[in-house]
Amino acid sequence: MPHQPDPEQLRAWLAGAARNDAAAFRALYDATSPKLFGFAVRILHKHELAEEALQEAYVSIWHAAGAYQASLSAPMTWMTTIVRNKAHDIVRRLDNHVEIDVDTFNRAVMEALEDTAAGPARAHELSADAQALAWCMDTLERPQRQTIALAFFHELSHSEVAQQLSLPIGTVKTWIRRGLDKLKTCLAQREAG
Repeated sequence: MPHQPDPEQLRAWLAGAARNDAAAFRALYDATSPKLFGFAVRILHKHELAEEALQEAYVSIWHAAGAYQASLSAPMTWMTTIVRNKAHDIVRRLDNHVEIDVDTFNRAVMEALEDTAAGPARAHELSADAQALAWCMDTLERPQRQTIALAFFHELSHSEVAQQLSLPIGTVKTWIRRGLDKLKTCLAQREAG
């Protein structure tokens, strides 16, 4: 069990961060991030979403360190509130976006892969490929499936996907990269099986 950071030390590191002291901020991060990450996971239930909330929270902590008032709350309480707010922002953002209909997507993938000039053997092979891709897409986490579908099925650029989903472009790129890695692994396992 990691030991609880000393509130006085946290206040000192926050004061250092307010003066743009990167070493103080790093010490603050090292001392508090495990606990705050665990808190974010309890809200979001997914590590990658919790990582995003934590990253956004620490950016806010860095920028707002000068506004921290020790008389109003303990340092951990103040930082936990920021993490909670960032996690709830992510929940709201995900809830406000329409999920891509998997059945419609699966049919569209199969239609796109169909070659009307192909013989029966080739048509069967393309159909099997489309089914494998659709099945593997269905195994992805919702954010990965959504960003990949928008980028590749709707042919949007990463920045257009970010704008469509009101997400930072770095988040979109990460979700697409991780999703493609999972798709590659899934398709390889299906082919080997």
